Amino acid sequence: MSKPVAKTSPKKNTTNRVKKNVRNKKSVATASFDNPIVLTREQHPVSRKLLSPNALKVLYRLNSGGFDAYLVGGGVRDILLGLKPKDFDIATNATPDEIKALFRNCRLIGRRFRLAHIVFGREIIEVATFRGHHDAVVNKDKSKTTTSKQSEDGMLLRDNIYGTIDEDAERRDFTINALYYSAKDFKVYDFANGVQDVNDRVIRLIGDPETRYREDPVRMLRAIRFATKLDMQISAETKAPIKELSSLMANIPAARLFEEFLKMFISGKAIANFEQLRSYDLFGYFFPAVDQALNNETKEQSFLLDFITLAMENTDKRINNDQRVTPAFLFAAMLWYPLQKHIQQIKVTTQLTPQDVFFAALNEIMPEQQRSIAIPKRFQAVIKDIWILQEKLVRREGKKAFKCIEHPKFRAGYDFLLLRAQIENTPELHELAQWWTDFQDVSNEARLQMIRSVKQPQGSKRRSPKKRRKPAAKPTQQ
Repeated sequence: MSKPVAKTSPKKNTTNRVKKNVRNKKSVATASFDNPIVLTREQHPVSRKLLSPNALKVLYRLNSGGFDAYLVGGGVRDILLGLKPKDFDIATNATPDEIKALFRNCRLIGRRFRLAHIVFGREIIEVATFRGHHDAVVNKDKSKTTTSKQSEDGMLLRDNIYGTIDEDAERRDFTINALYYSAKDFKVYDFANGVQDVNDRVIRLIGDPETRYREDPVRMLRAIRFATKLDMQISAETKAPIKELSSLMANIPAARLFEEFLKMFISGKAIANFEQLRSYDLFGYFFPAVDQALNNETKEQSFLLDFITLAMENTDKRINNDQRVTPAFLFAAMLWYPLQKHIQQIKVTTQLTPQDVFFAALNEIMPEQQRSIAIPKRFQAVIKDIWILQEKLVRREGKKAFKCIEHPKFRAGYDFLLLRAQIENTPELHELAQWWTDFQDVSNEARLQMIRSVKQPQGSKRRSPKKRRKPAAKPTQQ
């Protein structure tokens, strides 16, 4: 049994409300968890018109079911910043089981944090029960300690302790996320001076930074991501322990780091996040082999840095232009030169065919990378296709060029070749990239002419098949 959740609303504060000129620091009151700043309807821009209709349905149904419910965190924060929210998360004093009883389209997820997902077609509204304090549960009822568990490093392994809205606000990570909007009274409740930090464009952790990072090391990534996404600065006390505690990232499961990779690199801010991760010694927990290569003063390091920078710039550009991208392309770019290094090492020590050398190198680098980021198989297959196409694009004689252009991942392989030509800047790669650019734009007859003019690479001539020896006739038995 989990701790009963108190059905309480925030404490009303008539003397601590923010006046309309909230940007004037002298007139801004200080919030506390037991005495929040309350912004009335005319004092903030959050409106039901700016909310997802499905989020409103969830808020209304929870309210009509006798529960308190609030739009919380990023949804409120982004509207205050003048941005369009992408997600509408809700916090309530209803337990996950009580939420499920109200919504037929609800599914409960998570072991570490138990959450309710209310599914409306493609849109999912995430509903979380107010979090409570661990110490309070331990002191009041020792039988409930199984709902919370921490590792030796202080990381929360399980955290299903429920509480009140002020306890929930104190458990949130950053001040700018401890903002709650009620569809019942149209007020915004600010428990940690988050409105002031929104106005000042500051990322600030709630509580002691070292303790909060130990509870969940991913908060270090979130601080960086919010800063780059929202064009904000990380406060001095929030950034101070990051480098020292960066080793805690080794405790994060590879599957969770894949999700964090998507948020950091497939969100239109890859370059900015990459630079920040490297400055805080966090990038190596995503790509150990790449990080090691980047720290070596070699020609390979120069190519690698320029190559992945260009790949990230292109990815950011495509995302910001609402074009489709695949994480596989960026993975392929990150690991291309480490793969080439493996290939060269294997060539020195073995007499394998080029194809066997490639697969031997692939079987070394991918399992190594999987220990850091659990790349799903569907993306692993695309990474392999992009790399294999680099060799296929060289072989243009006969019907090979037509087969290559019909490959499902031809475009990704071609784009990858263009990046290589730009970075390595060799005549051979420039000629090859231009050939394929022209090949896509000309008629079928012109394509045939282009293929005839291609010089066959050395060693590509077909060997005549060896004739099979006829088996020797068996001696006839006497």
